[in-house]
This record gives sequence, C-alpha cells and structure tokens, in this order.
Amino acid sequence: MNTWKRPMRREDLPASLPFGENLEILKMPLALGKKTIPNRICYQPMEGCDGTATGAPDELTHRRYLRFAKGGAGLIWFEATAIVPEGRANPRQMYLSEETADVFAALVRDIKSVCLAENGYEPVVICQLTHSGRWSKPQGTPAPLIAYNKPIFEGDDPLPASCIVSDDYLDGLAKKYALSAKLAQRAGFDGVDIKACHGYLLSELLNAYTREGRYGGSYENRTRLFFSAVEAVKKACSPDFILASRFNAYDGYAYPYGMGDSGTPGVPDLTEAARIASDLAARGVTLLNVTMGCPYTNHEVNRPTSFAKEEAPYRSIERMLAGAEAVTKAAPGTQVVCSGLSFMGTLGANVAAGGIEEGKFSLAGFGRQTFSYPDLARDIVKGEGMKPGKLCLTCGKCTELMRAKQTPGCVIYDRELYTALYNEIHG
Repeated sequence: MNTWKRPMRREDLPASLPFGENLEILKMPLALGKKTIPNRICYQPMEGCDGTATGAPDELTHRRYLRFAKGGAGLIWFEATAIVPEGRANPRQMYLSEETADVFAALVRDIKSVCLAENGYEPVVICQLTHSGRWSKPQGTPAPLIAYNKPIFEGDDPLPASCIVSDDYLDGLAKKYALSAKLAQRAGFDGVDIKACHGYLLSELLNAYTREGRYGGSYENRTRLFFSAVEAVKKACSPDFILASRFNAYDGYAYPYGMGDSGTPGVPDLTEAARIASDLAARGVTLLNVTMGCPYTNHEVNRPTSFAKEEAPYRSIERMLAGAEAVTKAAPGTQVVCSGLSFMGTLGANVAAGGIEEGKFSLAGFGRQTFSYPDLARDIVKGEGMKPGKLCLTCGKCTELMRAKQTPGCVIYDRELYTALYNEIHG
C-alpha cells in the first residue's frame, strides 16, 4: 500500500493546481438569480443515515445541520432525499413526502435562523433529490433497481431481469421529482438538486449505452429522464426556485460501463460532461456541482485519501478541478461548485481561492471536512484561516460507518456523537 504525504506548504502542491494567497475571495457573496449566496463556501451533501423510519429528519439530523448552520457556509447542500420509498439507500435515508414535509420545514427554518443569529446572514439551502437505483436498500437489505446489468459490479452472477427498471417505470419518475420539488419549496428550501452522480439511478442511465428502448444507447435516450425531471421541476415550481444538479463528469470505468472514458485509464474525456452542462443550463439549471467516480467501488476517484492505493491523491484533485473548469466553460450562465478539496487540509482554502480567482469555478465544496470541522467556513470568513487541529484526516471511517449501516460522522473529532450512539446501543 502506498501512503501519500498531506500538503503543509505551497511547495508541497503540484504546480498544476491553482493557488490563491488571499482568501478574501471566499468571503465574497455570489448572486444566483434573485437569491444571494453570502460566501463562496459550500457544504456538500453528506448523508447521516439518521432519519426516522418515515424519512423525516430526526434528532441527530437536526444536530448535524445546526452545527453546519453555526459553521457559516454560504451554501448548505442538504443530503440525498429520496423521491420514492423504493429509492431509499437505507431505512433511515431522508424521504420528503406529505407526511414528513412539516418536519423538513422546521429544520430549514432552524438552519436559517441559527446561521443568521451566529453569523449575520442566512445560507442558501438546496435539497438533493435522488433515486438510489442500484444502491437501493429501503428495508436495509439490497433491493436494486438498475438501468442495465453491469458486469464490473455484478461479476459472474448478474442481477435478475426483474431488477432492471422498465421504460414505463422510468416514464413516471419525472412527476415524482416534480412532486418532491414542490414539497421542498413548501418546506422552505431555496432550490433542489436533480442528483445524477455516483452510480445512482440517473447517473447509471447516463452510461446506459447497452440498454435498449427509450432510455438507452444514444445521448438523447440516456439523458431523457434527467432532462425530463429538470423540465418537470421547473414547470412545477416558482421562477425564483433554484434548479441545481450534482452530476458525474467522469465515472472512472472503461466504456461501455462508464461515462467520460477516453480510452486511457485515469484520463477523462469531458466532452459529454460539457454537453450535459450546456443542455442543463438551456433548461434553466443555474447551479452545477461537479463530481466523479462512485464511492461504493472506486472511491479514490472522488475522495482522495492519504491511504490511496491506485494513484497519488493529487491526480484525483486535478481531474476534479478540470471537470469543474470544463463545466464552467460549457455553461457560462451557471455557478459551479468544485469538489475534492478535503485532502489538502488548510491548503484546500488556498486552492479554492485560486480556482475562483482564475474563473475555473464559483464555489468551493467541502464534504468530509464538514463532519470533522463544521466551523471551517466561519473561521475562513472571520479571517482566522482553517485550523490544523480540526482537519479531516481522510481516514475514510465516516464512509465505513455508513456502509456498516451506522450513523456516519467523524470518529476522531465528534466525540459527542459517538458517546450518544454508544449510550443508545448499550443503554
């Protein structure tokens, strides 16, 4: 196993990465239609697997998001929220419905009021709408709903044909996205994300080259549900409601099982990602969040770590930033969130500032870092800079907990959470 040194100084970073000495740009507001994001820091959608059986935010959900609210991010990207019961990734995943909408509304109100009281501004809050597809486990055991059989995941034991969703089933999902978006707007969210990343259903459809029928093969077919969902949401919600999407610019798998394959391992072809971004912008999407890979199978593509096995973490970061830049160029009317900054520790803020300064993207996205260091935005905005003693160690334990059907969080720094969980389990 290779181990990779985390950067401590600018000279530790590859020259290919942007770098800004002045972090003032991260404090600048950003207009997004009729709304304003108070600063350039986005807390990425990080699942807590701590909702109720009906899909409502529970006590630990509230705790996590109030920590984020106090932390001062200008944009809080709320975690994956299922649009249908069978599309939940675990029995405690969020599910926005008529039954749970009021609980969501109370949480959104609290997020905004707490951030206003602590930091003097309200964050923009986006709800990520999802169908887990291949990764669905609504009762805690695998219940996959797949676009097509994928040997790189299924090996020599392919899933039965009954797991492959029909065209008729897919035809009905755009309305489900629209209904969820209307409920999200009623709950006080500022917008919704039509999630198409990390191998979930819309993401898998984007690489469904071998699927037959209306949702496979051609670009028009593979994007059919994605774009139909965007159009349905736009029609269902008010004009000032933000349309967003977090989507994969590159899957990291060879054709025909992955989008963006150039024929050279690890080197993406971003042509189709740019086309998708342009087509989303033409349909009214104004906020794009660029990611890559799949955390279930090739997590190092989108979550570089000190314990990387395949390649240096910087290569992952270079790819992620290149994807964000390609999308920015292809859809100049949109605002773009980059990903992949957590590995770089305190220098993540400098790389983000440099990228924004150079026009490569608009917002700096932090994911795992928010579990270990929920106050990072506030420290940057106050001019204190990121504090080394709070940084994510990129150990991956938060993801391991999620895979083990436990509540993910930072096992190093969030002792309060794990004391509470221990007491719950052991009485």
